[in-house]
Amino acid sequence: MKYLLFTIVSIVDLISLGSAISQRTFQEIQEEIASYGDIAKAIINLAVYGKAQNRSYERLALLVDTIGPRLSGSKNLEKAIQIMYQNLQEDGLENVHLEPVKIPHWERGEESAVMLEPRTHKMAILGLGSSIGTPPEGITAEVLVVTSFDELHRRAPQARGKIVVYNQPYVNYSSTVLYRVQGASEAARVGAVASLIRSVASSSIYSPHTGLQEYQDGVPKIPTACITVEDAEMMSRMASRGSRIVIQLKMGAKNYPDADSFNTVAELVGSKYPEQVVLVSGHLDSWDVGQGAMDDGGGAFISWETLSLIKDLGLRPKRTLRLVLWTAEEQGGVGAFQYYQLHKANISNYSLVMESDLGTFFPYGLQFTGSDKARAIMKEVMCLLQPINVTQVLQYGEGTDISYWIQAGVPGASLLDDLYKYFSFHHSHGDTMTVMDPKQMNVAAAVWAVVSFVVADMEEMLPRS
Repeated sequence: MKYLLFTIVSIVDLISLGSAISQRTFQEIQEEIASYGDIAKAIINLAVYGKAQNRSYERLALLVDTIGPRLSGSKNLEKAIQIMYQNLQEDGLENVHLEPVKIPHWERGEESAVMLEPRTHKMAILGLGSSIGTPPEGITAEVLVVTSFDELHRRAPQARGKIVVYNQPYVNYSSTVLYRVQGASEAARVGAVASLIRSVASSSIYSPHTGLQEYQDGVPKIPTACITVEDAEMMSRMASRGSRIVIQLKMGAKNYPDADSFNTVAELVGSKYPEQVVLVSGHLDSWDVGQGAMDDGGGAFISWETLSLIKDLGLRPKRTLRLVLWTAEEQGGVGAFQYYQLHKANISNYSLVMESDLGTFFPYGLQFTGSDKARAIMKEVMCLLQPINVTQVLQYGEGTDISYWIQAGVPGASLLDDLYKYFSFHHSHGDTMTVMDPKQMNVAAAVWAVVSFVVADMEEMLPRS
């Protein structure tokens, strides 16, 4: 009877409030969050206007100017990890350590694509991660241009022995990226000898964009690379006129056995509930072009900055604030999956997992995945950021490296900013410090620090579904 009564009361609360929050309880939570107003202003002032302004930008510039891009399995990535391990120790953070993981090791080698017919034209390309190489003499074949998988399947008899060129329109990243990920295997199914994919980019100035592709079991592996938007559209026009297009493709790509690497971890240990965790993160690896400044140096460094800001203000949250710099995110969240496997036994102690991997331009707000009650709480937390006018709580807090936790029911958050700009430079030679803006990074760091500190310091963990 007691259980039945409790269930009836809970249902009444759920219906009347829409989020399982009793009016009294939610008022208490609102008051508790509002009490952090002065702390939030102190964090904002230090990050945006005070001595810490531009610090995350300057720290990032030093690393990427010194190391450059940081591909999974490369010496550059391992140098970056060791430098960050030392930096976090020197910053006075706690429990700084490296957690061993195994990660993929792929190298692109020398690569080229030359159009031989209807005219001679040297094309800009970037091989896709995990692609095999061509024979040393390359592959010379006629081209079949398609705009979709449906068109490829309709024209399957024409694809045999050809290089399939995808000129798929950019709709949004999540839907368009399927061509980069699956394009090679879909072309191989119908007998193609190679595939070239229009770069998944929101805009282009003749720059190819690389990324991960995945071969499918039971399907022949063929070489695959991204080409520029401009070349994909040009070949589509040529094909529509009936022109015969021939390309010679050479790729020296090689796959090696998995390499040893590390996730990099540092903490501010909680004062009251040290076993409970709010996790802030970004990934340290990048592709092997540009500097990996935007993807994801910015996210990694505002996450480090979060702990620095809180430490500099002499604050210590009730829960442990844990920084994780993931490795091999670009290969599908490899380091993060191994972290999850190692720590999932303590999943009930994770209050919030946060990942910044969509740029650190001026943020629009926070993307969030969690229960209705947790979302209502996060909206109150974001009100503390009114001084910098970043208060929105949006849908879908997923990120590659925190997805395992979110799928298991842990609330998750990611930073949202100008995605059109982000996907203009994403995975390209253009991802350099020139894209970054120190003032925007300051604001992003302030948002990250306020949210993570308040959630880590509230008396109760965020509620789950």
